[in-house]
Amino acid sequence: MTISDRIFERIEQLSMTQKEFSRKAGIQQSTISEWKKNKTNPSSDKILAICKALDVTPEWLLSGVDPSENRGRNQSYYTVDLSTDTGILVAEFNKLEKQERDRILGYVAAFVAMQKEKQQE
Repeated sequence: MTISDRIFERIEQLSMTQKEFSRKAGIQQSTISEWKKNKTNPSSDKILAICKALDVTPEWLLSGVDPSENRGRNQSYYTVDLSTDTGILVAEFNKLEKQERDRILGYVAAFVAMQKEKQQE
């Protein structure tokens, strides 16, 4: 099965129209129609938008591998939009030296522990 086959299969599973998919993914309808008509695959710059619109992982879209049987919701990694708070946090965190990153992780662990204590009270 090709990438475009998986895309159209997933669109059907979600009872989504190509127009809805186009809007959600930010991809022109004519481009999507071309994939279907010519049995071609999308370019790599569209993969993440497609995954987000179809609620699938890049692993599943590219390979069809779905180890968790639920479209990869138990994955050990995240795909993050860099314009979100989480994306900004990750980008800035990655700019730090290891010692600084370790210190921040320590703060996070302490904060989580404090929150758990509050919930148990």
